Amino acid sequence: MHKEVFTLLPAKEQLKLLARGVAQIVSEEELLKKLEQSVATNKPLRIKLGVDPTSSDIHLGHTVPLQKLRQFQDLGHTAVLIIGDYTAQIGDPSGRSATRPRLTHDEVLANAKTYQEQVFKILKPEQTEIVFNGDWFSKMSFSDVANMTSKITVARMLERDDFANRYANNQPISILEFIYPLMQATDSVKIEADVELGGTDQIFNILLGRDLQRDAGMEPQIAMCLPLLVGLDGVNKMSKSLKNYIGITEDPNEMYGKTMSLADELMLTYFELVTDIDKAEIDQLKKDLENNKIHPKEAKSKLAMQIVTQYHGKEAAIKANEEFDNVFKAGGLPE
Repeated sequence: MHKEVFTLLPAKEQLKLLARGVAQIVSEEELLKKLEQSVATNKPLRIKLGVDPTSSDIHLGHTVPLQKLRQFQDLGHTAVLIIGDYTAQIGDPSGRSATRPRLTHDEVLANAKTYQEQVFKILKPEQTEIVFNGDWFSKMSFSDVANMTSKITVARMLERDDFANRYANNQPISILEFIYPLMQATDSVKIEADVELGGTDQIFNILLGRDLQRDAGMEPQIAMCLPLLVGLDGVNKMSKSLKNYIGITEDPNEMYGKTMSLADELMLTYFELVTDIDKAEIDQLKKDLENNKIHPKEAKSKLAMQIVTQYHGKEAAIKANEEFDNVFKAGGLPE
């Protein structure tokens, strides 16, 4: 299967598809070289995505990098999903203004079980490797940890906006939080990642992975950063703790209704980041909205139908649409 896909799709065409909806690639030239080498050798790239199961369910914000990971799979590459059973016990400090509450290993493993079940609503199981970073971190000696922490200075850590802001405002930063980016970077070395996916808030951690791979004598991974999905409040990143999320296992009616509550200006972003609708169709929809050929509510209904269809099927989407129209248009009662 890989040979057929690679033969039919040259590296430059792959790059054009993969660059859709991406905020930053470090670097595009390096990614093209990796793709060209992949085509020439008929060897799939290893695409890394790390997920910390800090809650029990996946929401649409999580699906942004998962959709990109699936796109790599459709082009014949291998997804390496790292379940951060050890990193989740610390919690990613990226974008945080305070230290996260720590989770126990048992809590993380319970969450990880549902994550593993839900990711295959998007990913192809036969092209996915799932690994736990506890497989290597649990075996590290104190000497190993000391060696890992020697790879970066405090000054470099304080280049990060979140740490710099907290330091300037006399807010506490634990040494444990400093270790988190090193752990994420070590994951890249252990699984020999060619590309790492993450949100724009992950750029520091992913670039650190490049540094550690070079230090280990490896070719550095490509950093591919995706936009952070704004939640239903229209302001903050989608988050369960902020209750501004749409879960991918939610009831179809709930999922449909939440999507319809989105601000109009977020619609096109959601079409691009969380659906698999063709870019040409999205561009046409944008033109139609600008020229008043389609009402925003109609476009939003199309988005809600698409999202529900992706996770529950067409029949469930049609029923959710009818239920919404019954309650909010016809003034009826919900079933």
